[in-house]
Amino acid sequence: MATFQDFLKLDVRVGEIIRFEFFEKAKNPAYKLWIDFGDEMGVKKSSAQITECYKMKELIGKQVLGVVNFPPRQIADFMSEVLALGTYSTQGVVLIQPEQRVKNGDKLG
Repeated sequence: MATFQDFLKLDVRVGEIIRFEFFEKAKNPAYKLWIDFGDEMGVKKSSAQITECYKMKELIGKQVLGVVNFPPRQIADFMSEVLALGTYSTQGVVLIQPEQRVKNGDKLG
């Protein structure tokens, strides 16, 4: 069982997708995402297996939640710096988003 103290160790913030590419070298279909987490964090990269639920043209400007304090992870030739959060649903991975537009960098709390 995880404790509340374990949860508090995660730094989950809101970011806005500002750039994307199809990730051709990924084992499973994925996109490379560049996510703007605001002035304090800046732009971070993430690999996301969201191709079943999102067309690339839908991604620009979308706000998502991401864990920003995991160590970077090498995926093929791409360094993923944050974990974009989503649910594993029957239709594929669905990104977690704030209900309303908020400031990039806002923390989950």
